[in-house]
Amino acid sequence: MLLAAASAQQLTDACGSNPTWLCRTTLDVTGSGTAARIVDAVLGKPLAIALIAVAAIVVNRIVRRAIKRGLRTLNSGAVQERLGVVRRATPDALLETGETSLRAEQRIEALGSVLSSVASFVIFIVAGLMILGQLGIDLAPLLAGAGIVGIALGFGAQTLVKDFLSGIFILVEDQFGVGDIVDLDQTTSGTVEAVSLRTTRLRSVNGTVWHVPNGDIRRVGNMSQHWSRALLDIEVAYGTDLDQAKAVIERVAGEVAAEDKAVLEPPDLWGVEQLGANGVTLRLVVKTTPSEQWRVSRLLRERIKAAFDAEGIEIPFPQQQVWVRPAADEPAQPEG
Repeated sequence: MLLAAASAQQLTDACGSNPTWLCRTTLDVTGSGTAARIVDAVLGKPLAIALIAVAAIVVNRIVRRAIKRGLRTLNSGAVQERLGVVRRATPDALLETGETSLRAEQRIEALGSVLSSVASFVIFIVAGLMILGQLGIDLAPLLAGAGIVGIALGFGAQTLVKDFLSGIFILVEDQFGVGDIVDLDQTTSGTVEAVSLRTTRLRSVNGTVWHVPNGDIRRVGNMSQHWSRALLDIEVAYGTDLDQAKAVIERVAGEVAAEDKAVLEPPDLWGVEQLGANGVTLRLVVKTTPSEQWRVSRLLRERIKAAFDAEGIEIPFPQQQVWVRPAADEPAQPEG
């Protein structure tokens, strides 16, 4: 027992209360506490630090590859095979176009970069703390100070954190992407030029560039995702033969659909939409590829105007009757 106690005391004196395998083995082989301390100082801690660094690098590479592979799996491979039955039963107009697939690829790259950076930060922070522990630094005060600083930064950067989290959800849910035409909260609209984790950059029709913090976005109206719809309200005079007007509109819309590849389905004339102050409104809807509804609408209006002129169909304009106040002994007469 005395020998065992002496050996334990010698081990503690030579290698400390938490002896390493190398220090313990050197002490057992040589029986010299000095040799054990020298070997532990020269080889033990540097070797442990090197192993921690190598392990952190290896784990970081494995995690980054796993993140990228997992995100790509969501866009292709097994997940797409499981969705195959649903996709085959879905109309072509509702399936993703090439532009949407390209945006999905860009979204995966952006998310992969963000998640990989976060994973690398966590891995190397843990590795750094382990290395500091190997150097004999007490981590308790360091962790307590880091916790206090983290709380202070959390309170001071709530808006920034909200913007970043909102940006991540925008990318994950694919609410919009570069090239989409969107309306944000019915206050800001335009074409998306860039989507970062903190802000979204839009360019309006008049060329104004808007920088919108992602945390301020509550609702998004995307007018160019998957498919779009050209909506035309065409007004004709009350004296017009509606059957003739409908036939002309359907003929022109059919010709445009046959010529223009942006039209996805045969145009649909819904009929009388409104009885207005000056004429009867007929509604025509045309399903188009994303962001092409405005060009198709302009083309249809031009063609329909020419066809109406050729067929003698009147497009109404505001009219007004003016009454001239007569003398007391003369009857009132309308003018104009």
